[in-house]
Amino acid sequence: MDQTKRKVWLLASVGSEHTCDPLTVVFPTPFTIGRRAGCSLQINSRTVSSLHAELTTDGDSLTLTDCNSTNGTFVNGERLQGSVKLHGGEYIQFADVAFRTRCDAPATAAHTESHDVCDEALALVQFDRMIENRLVNPFFQPVVRIEDGSIAGFEVLARSRLIGMESPSAMFTAAGRLDMEVELSAMLRWEAINQCIEISEGIDIYLNTHPRELENDGLIESLQNLRNAAPNRSLVLEIHEAALTSPGKMRTLRSALADLNIKIAYDDFGSGQNRLGELIEAPPDILKFDITLIRGLDFALPERRKMIASLVAMVKDLGVVPLAEGVETTGEAEACKEFGFQLGQGFLYGRPAPPPRRQDYSNGEI
Repeated sequence: MDQTKRKVWLLASVGSEHTCDPLTVVFPTPFTIGRRAGCSLQINSRTVSSLHAELTTDGDSLTLTDCNSTNGTFVNGERLQGSVKLHGGEYIQFADVAFRTRCDAPATAAHTESHDVCDEALALVQFDRMIENRLVNPFFQPVVRIEDGSIAGFEVLARSRLIGMESPSAMFTAAGRLDMEVELSAMLRWEAINQCIEISEGIDIYLNTHPRELENDGLIESLQNLRNAAPNRSLVLEIHEAALTSPGKMRTLRSALADLNIKIAYDDFGSGQNRLGELIEAPPDILKFDITLIRGLDFALPERRKMIASLVAMVKDLGVVPLAEGVETTGEAEACKEFGFQLGQGFLYGRPAPPPRRQDYSNGEI
């Protein structure tokens, strides 16, 4: 077998009360399952035989063999006789202890494969633990009024103290491997609302979405639940520019959000395609200009300054509030004020931090 193409196989426990890891990497093989010490996966259940079953790899497939267990091995509800090849997604029971098989993409190089598998397995186990126990620590970054620097809102950013899950990138990379980006995004919004109780209800709370959520019918239901939990909270839902592919879909979403009294912001405008068509046909409440348009704006060439000023004027003509992202210097802030930006966000105004107390911003300043 080509060692560079070996896949990563995982067993995810399903509602088991027995002592075993929630997510286990099948490595190395042969991989034994049973009650006795020394098995690759030890399951502390008296219904499981000492040596209950064995897993081996053969090319792209995983082979499960029952080792003459007393109470049987079941695949998708049918008792296994002998061996069967698995392809990912099967529901497996060792007696009454249930697992779901998962198959991830191949590792890259033979000489680092063991290291890659173990690191990835740790990350996936940490992710599973984070989701199950909701071990996230939302951080809040201020959004200010450019005119006077007073607080207009806070964007909520994902953080965690779990090793390997500290950053949003790590969280969503693991979520992507498990097809759980939607669940993670919804959980982060919920925890954000739970942890912003010290923030005045009149202050906007900017909540992020994952692009896959726009393809999922559960987004509005998720937001309805948030609104029910925080009926008086001022909420803004951020949609990444890359997700703006259909003006019709965005108009429908905006209408649904209006019914929930939730504003909408398009994020990272200018980072990729400038989707002016979607902006005109389905304008948001707030448009966040990407940091690439703001960086060094006070020293920009006349042509760039003219372009930014024209975009800001057009946005305001549409009744949309322009927000400058990534403001880091007083020069950039002054340029943003000159060009007509109404809101600003960036390290100049404040870095992401744990939930602020009301007295931290009650005077309108950072």
